[in-house]
Amino acid sequence: MKTEPNITISDQIQHALTDQIIRGQLLPDEKLRQDHIAKSFNTSHVPVREALLRLEARGLAVSIPRRGVRVALFNPDDIFEIKAMRLALEPVALLHAIPKMTPDNLKMARDALRACDEANDLVSWEQSNRQFHCAILVACAMPRLLFAIENLQILNARHLLETWRSTWEERTDRDHTAILNAITRKDSDAAVSVLKKHLQRLG
Repeated sequence: MKTEPNITISDQIQHALTDQIIRGQLLPDEKLRQDHIAKSFNTSHVPVREALLRLEARGLAVSIPRRGVRVALFNPDDIFEIKAMRLALEPVALLHAIPKMTPDNLKMARDALRACDEANDLVSWEQSNRQFHCAILVACAMPRLLFAIENLQILNARHLLETWRSTWEERTDRDHTAILNAITRKDSDAAVSVLKKHLQRLG
């Protein structure tokens, strides 16, 4: 849910590694070698170390004595904690976002909703799904809350791509449509109610 325009090399490394972990291109317990990463980004070890620390803070990597920094193991049971935390935090963000929603926020949400419904593979759908949830919440302008939610959504994305690969089907997300319609009407109660039901289905 970053909105700042200045992206550092450390940000680029973090985003790239995050995407590779979510997609399963970097496997659980795989070593994240600083020298290899630094070489691939044509940079020093300093921004690589900063990016790896951020990955650890997000729960995507772990530092193990004598084994180095490695991709965190995947635990399907984590989805229950993730769901509980998203249920606690996202309705709060949405409640504060709706009164401040701008036309640009609404357009971002509509575009993401359309991309979700038109996605023909799980990876594309998951990216658009996260974009939709970002678009409906970002107007709350509560950076600490948004940061926590973004972390949870990233962990949730890893779960989805790991467990839904063989069962995912193209779909039209009626919850997203109902949430966006309620937001457009400034009906906070309805929007929050549908969002809670939507999140309850996780896992």
